[in-house]
Amino acid sequence: MVTFVNKLTVHGDVEEFLAAKDRVTAYMSAQPGYLGHRTLRLAGGEPVFLELADWQDAAAHRAAVTSPAFGALVGGLKQLATPEPALYETVPERSAGTADVPIASGL
Repeated sequence: MVTFVNKLTVHGDVEEFLAAKDRVTAYMSAQPGYLGHRTLRLAGGEPVFLELADWQDAAAHRAAVTSPAFGALVGGLKQLATPEPALYETVPERSAGTADVPIASGL
């Protein structure tokens, strides 16, 4: 599994951005290998959003984002927000005895 993380700084109308994002999300959720999605907004009201989408693997995500239909949908978002996309892999949890750095309490 990989997680697509996209930080989006909105410089256009937020409601228009959310409507465009919803259209992209609807398309992506119907693609093979899509597992789930979540959107976060920066606390405090700033127009900064994080999209988190889980995919079966990088190839499934790549197939979805290289399709002509995706290109047409995402064009509307690019006019409203600046994206910072990347794919991430899960880091397996390590037992406390094997950690190199102590974990601070309260995290």
